[in-house]
Amino acid sequence: MSKLSQQEEKELISFIKDWLKSHGFNQKDLANELSIKSSRISEIILKIKEFYKKGGMFNVAKNLIKIEKNWLNNIKNDYLETNQSQSYNQLDIDSLVNKMNQETSE
Repeated sequence: MSKLSQQEEKELISFIKDWLKSHGFNQKDLANELSIKSSRISEIILKIKEFYKKGGMFNVAKNLIKIEKNWLNNIKNDYLETNQSQSYNQLDIDSLVNKMNQETSE
């Protein structure tokens, strides 16, 4: 594929910064997802350019969507784990009721 134009590169940088901000992530989070060591925007753009060379803007979008899905799944899993760890089973409820009864009768 051809190279990104300067204008396309500027627009991509702006998009990526807004995209990260809207999801509450930063360049380091994106660098981790891209498996690159540096979180500098110049390094991130190099990786994006690799995606572009392999399939154009479609490939860039496909990879960013994959990263976003991963983030959203992690957020969903964290939410589920938090809620599940706070749930009570019947034995917990029975022991809480018994404890409350003991405390009120004392």
